[in-house]
Amino acid sequence: MTPLEALLIRRIAATGPITVADYMAECLLHPEHGYYTTRQPFGTAGDFTTAPEITQMFGELLGLCLAQTWLDQGSPAAFTLAELGPGRGTLMADALRATRAVPGFHAAAQVTLIEASPALRQTQAATLGPHEAIWLDDISDLPQAPLFLIANEFFDALPIRQFTRDRDGWREHMVGLTDGSLSFGLSDAAQLGLLTHRLADTNPGDIVEVCPAAPGIIEAIAQRIGAHCGAALVIDYGNWGSNGDTLQALRAHAFTPPLATPGEADLTAHVDFAALARAAAPCAVGRADQRTLLTRLGLHARATRLAQNLQGAALESHLAATHRLTDPTEMGTLFKALTLYPLGHNAPPGFD
Repeated sequence: MTPLEALLIRRIAATGPITVADYMAECLLHPEHGYYTTRQPFGTAGDFTTAPEITQMFGELLGLCLAQTWLDQGSPAAFTLAELGPGRGTLMADALRATRAVPGFHAAAQVTLIEASPALRQTQAATLGPHEAIWLDDISDLPQAPLFLIANEFFDALPIRQFTRDRDGWREHMVGLTDGSLSFGLSDAAQLGLLTHRLADTNPGDIVEVCPAAPGIIEAIAQRIGAHCGAALVIDYGNWGSNGDTLQALRAHAFTPPLATPGEADLTAHVDFAALARAAAPCAVGRADQRTLLTRLGLHARATRLAQNLQGAALESHLAATHRLTDPTEMGTLFKALTLYPLGHNAPPGFD
């Protein structure tokens, strides 16, 4: 039994079942025993590997995408170049390296990382090296200025609520106790205004997930882009809409039951991109799957150039990374991309 599991059992025994969102929040962010507050989960030595850690090409292409959008919008003289949940800082470092030859881009950019973990901030600073950056705790702390932002595998880690459709309304999934151990259960049925819009496309027994924090984050981004120009690139695994139970736990690069080791496994859920798009006013939105986006941005040409200087195991690893990012059986279509950009402007490169 993990220390956090013992705490949760005592809490639930005293006050009753908790929502899936509350469970996720405790598992990921508990100040003493939370997953992100006690470890660095990225890379082969951690529990999962994200696209920037697979290959430098991912961050390079996204950085160049934002740089071209900056040029297309008239090269604002001062802007925020931000990343949500920057991990080890690899994506931002790759983006900055790829854009160093874009005239004026670095001079105008204030590199800004939204990261609450002190340990990860230290790692990010080391990764960025000579590049000056500032760190913020929350999206609301971003300045009112042109904003060019990347969020890669950020929204999937936000706590979700789960509901099952019932003839008499919706039953929320709860975490309670069975014989003294954590277990899933359902609340009584209730009518929920939160899910009125899902009555038309669901049937009794269907599961719908809602991420309470996501709309507010998108609204804060969209407000700045709508008022001051810029663009946001959101890349994550998910679908256009939510239907089904997608809560999953990952530990040492293998799936594990979500209730098995609280605080010692990563908990995520698929992102509802339709919900993000609904919260994006007053911005325009564009979308693509990861394979389409990276292909349009020139991934294969970049991969070919890099391959010319590689051989043996290094070449095999490079080809495998390219395959992993784009193949439909890997990340190519499971991962989606959403962009926010000002009304009246062209979408960033790679998007319809």
